[in-house]
Amino acid sequence: MKYIYLIAFLLVGFASKSQTLNKDIEINDEALLHNLRVLSHDSLQGRFFGTAGNQKAQIYIADQFDSLRIESLLVSGYIQKFRYTFRNEFRQEVYPVSIADKDISRVPDTTVTGGNVLAIIRGETDRNIIITAHLDHLGIQDGRIFNGADDNASGVAALISIAAYFKNKSPKHNLIFAAVDAEEIGSLGAEYLLENFPFPLNTIALNINMDMIAHNDVIQLYASGLFHHPQLKEPLEKLNTLNPDLLYGHDRPGNREEDDWTFSSDHRIFHHYKIPFIYFGVEDHEDYHQSTDTFENINESFYVNAVKLIIEAVESYDTYLYNGIKN
Repeated sequence: MKYIYLIAFLLVGFASKSQTLNKDIEINDEALLHNLRVLSHDSLQGRFFGTAGNQKAQIYIADQFDSLRIESLLVSGYIQKFRYTFRNEFRQEVYPVSIADKDISRVPDTTVTGGNVLAIIRGETDRNIIITAHLDHLGIQDGRIFNGADDNASGVAALISIAAYFKNKSPKHNLIFAAVDAEEIGSLGAEYLLENFPFPLNTIALNINMDMIAHNDVIQLYASGLFHHPQLKEPLEKLNTLNPDLLYGHDRPGNREEDDWTFSSDHRIFHHYKIPFIYFGVEDHEDYHQSTDTFENINESFYVNAVKLIIEAVESYDTYLYNGIKN
């Protein structure tokens, strides 16, 4: 008799576990990897802010949204141009000049043009979920190209695949896809986006930020931000988090056990505006901010599965936040 009870227990346990697994997410793996390869190619010369390679990346991303027939967020088109003037120490840090020596007053101002790439899939309500990934990287240093495959061509290629997944679906929220510029020098693009957002900021229900999601040898992806927004944990607990292993953390101030990522990427701007965020990323690896961060050094299967998991998360948050408002 005890064997019957044991079998019944195992069946109940299996059924309970199965309820936590969402349907299979289908994406075009080849397109995802192709876009990552293109965005981290030598021809883009590391995509540093204000460079020709960076502008090529903007145009490429805009072309992908256009080919998917996804609407531009702005009436002016997909690319939101912005200008930023670098002065004094910041100018010398980002665009150094030899005449400065130790006299910072000799450093002239310089104004550089950047660009965010923005698209939207409209939902049933006027509430917005903004999915972000920064398109810039470190450019060329000492003759070496810093291609930034994981950081953050991976996030931008994922952004395009997520848009492709949702283009024929009917989300509850507007899904805004934002490939933002100038993260590496202070999230200037994300800040400009929110300062010039076409809708009231109080319509933004959530920011989902992706930065470095393609390179992890132990198959672990982090969802960071739950310390600040514990209510956002429930939708994540409904996901298939077996591959990759979804971990929480890197968001508690003063925690000596792990780095605090609260201000480590573009979600910091949303946090400043008191907009809830979830940041998907991996821990630093040996190729982080090195010229070896190339397509050849990503973990392809991990990356594809990470993107599918993030798509599940977007679906889960879309439903969860909608039901919260409705109730």
